[in-house]
Amino acid sequence: MLAKGGFHVNIQAQYESKRRTPGEAIQYIEPHTDVIVPIMAGEPPALIASLAHHPRLEGNRLYRMLPAYPVLDVSEKKLKQVSLFLGGQDRVAFRDGLVDLLPNHFSDIPALLKQMTTNRVIMAAVSPMDEEGYFSLGVSAAYTVPFIADAKQIILEVNENMPKTYGENNRIHISQVTALVENHQPLPSAPPPVLTEKDEVIGKTIAGIIKDGDTLQIGFGAMPNAVMSFLTDHRDLGIYTEMLPDKIVDLYEAGAISNAKKSVFQGKSTMTFAFGTQRLYDFMHENKDLYMLPCDQSNNVCSIAQLENLVSINSTVEVDFLGQCNSETVVGNYYSSTGGQSDFAKGARLAKNGRGIICLYSTTKNDTISKIVPRLPAGAVATTSKNDVDFIVTEYGVAELKGKTIRERTESLIQIAHPKFREELEMEAKKLGYLPLKKFYV
Repeated sequence: MLAKGGFHVNIQAQYESKRRTPGEAIQYIEPHTDVIVPIMAGEPPALIASLAHHPRLEGNRLYRMLPAYPVLDVSEKKLKQVSLFLGGQDRVAFRDGLVDLLPNHFSDIPALLKQMTTNRVIMAAVSPMDEEGYFSLGVSAAYTVPFIADAKQIILEVNENMPKTYGENNRIHISQVTALVENHQPLPSAPPPVLTEKDEVIGKTIAGIIKDGDTLQIGFGAMPNAVMSFLTDHRDLGIYTEMLPDKIVDLYEAGAISNAKKSVFQGKSTMTFAFGTQRLYDFMHENKDLYMLPCDQSNNVCSIAQLENLVSINSTVEVDFLGQCNSETVVGNYYSSTGGQSDFAKGARLAKNGRGIICLYSTTKNDTISKIVPRLPAGAVATTSKNDVDFIVTEYGVAELKGKTIRERTESLIQIAHPKFREELEMEAKKLGYLPLKKFYV
C-alpha cells in the first residue's frame, strides 16, 4: 500500500515516528560516545549547534574534517573536538587549544577511527527520503560510509537542498536511523577561486602536460582549479578524484569529460566529496554519471594504482632542493593537514603512465620570500616525500624530478624559482654540497 507521494505506508510511518527537534535528537547521544560527522557541506548544522547544549555530555569526542560551521564552545572534559584536517573554522581554535588535530592520510581515516572510537554516533546531513526509504549522503561519502553498518546511533538532518547522489553504499535506510530532524537551509558553498595571472600561467603549463584520454585528480586551491580552464578542448578525460570542484561542470558542458578510456569505473566520474557553488550541487543531483566512493577506496593507493594515465594535481606551500613538499604548515604553524596529497602522489607513481604534479607560486609576500628553499625550515612538515614527486610547476616553468639526482633536482628547481632568488639559492646549494662550485645557469 502506498501513501500520498508514493511512499509505502510503513516507511512513511517509520519516518514520522523518528522525527524530532534538534534538541530532542541529540539526547540519544550518551556520555563517553564518539560522534562522527561528514566532511564540509555534509555536516548537519542544526544538530551540531544543538550538541553544544547537550546537558549530559561527558567524555564525548567529536570528529570533524574541514568543518563548514563554527567550533563549539564546550569544555574538553565534556566534548573533545578533534579535527581531521584544519580549515577556516577550526584553525584558530587549534592554536588556542580548543581543538586537537589527528595526523592522517585521507585514505586511513576510516581505519584510524575504527581503532580509536567506540560506540560511534553518526550525525549527517542527507537528501530527502526516497520511495524505498533511503536517504542519500549527497555531497559527502568520505569516512562516513564505512561506519553506517555498525554505528550505535545514526541521527540525520534531512535537507531538501542536499543533492541525491549515487555510489558505493552512499545511502542510509530509514530502518537504520535512530532519529531525524528536518532543516532545509542552503548548503555551505564557496565561489570558484579568483584566478591571478600566476594561476593562469601555471594552469596553462600543467594543461600542456595532460593528454586526451588521461584521468585526472584535482586537488584544492586556485592553481589546480586553474588547470581546468585550459582543458575545455581536451577530449575523453576521466575523473578519479577526492573533491569534486565547480569547474568540473564546465568540462562536462564543453564535452571534455567522457570517462570512456578510464581503466577503473569506466564511464563514471568518481569522488569522495564535493564542495562548490549551488551550480555544482544542482549538477550532482540525480546525476548517474557521478559515483561517490568512501575515502578508503577513492584514496587507497592500491585502487589508485589500478588506473592508467592518471595525472594527479596538487598544490603545496614550499618545496626544498630534494623535492620534499610542505603542504601543511606556514612559518612553523599548522595551517591544514595531509589530506589525500600523499595518497595520490604514491598512487600516481604506481599507476601505468601515471604523473604526479605539485604546483606552487615561486614566491610569497609580494615576491619577498622564495617558496623554493634549500631546506624545509624548522617546524615544517614533509607532506609529500621527495621520492613521490614527479613534476614541480611554478609560473616560471616545470622541474621534472622523477629519475633525477640531487644535483639535477637542485638545478631544475632553481631554474623555476623567481629570478631574484636564483643566485642566492645557488649559493645555498653549494654550501649544502648539492652543487659544485661552478655556475650552471644563465
